[in-house]
Amino acid sequence: MDSLTLIREFLENRLGVSPELVVAEAPLNDLGIDSLMMLELMFEFEDRFGITLAKGLKSPKTVGEMVALMDRLRSEQS
Repeated sequence: MDSLTLIREFLENRLGVSPELVVAEAPLNDLGIDSLMMLELMFEFEDRFGITLAKGLKSPKTVGEMVALMDRLRSEQS
């Protein structure tokens, strides 16, 4: 599973956001992601990909920034 698919599934399952709205330029807060939901999404990412996130990571503002962060962290674990 790629990072964008994970984000789309998470938002659809938790918030009912249509996957076609989850595009790179979409601001996460416009999709309903608040600070608590961001933590839940990051925990889901850790569980799915077996990665432990470092404390103090800068919170992404858009779907594209989130995908880039997830992809970078996954590639560092490889």
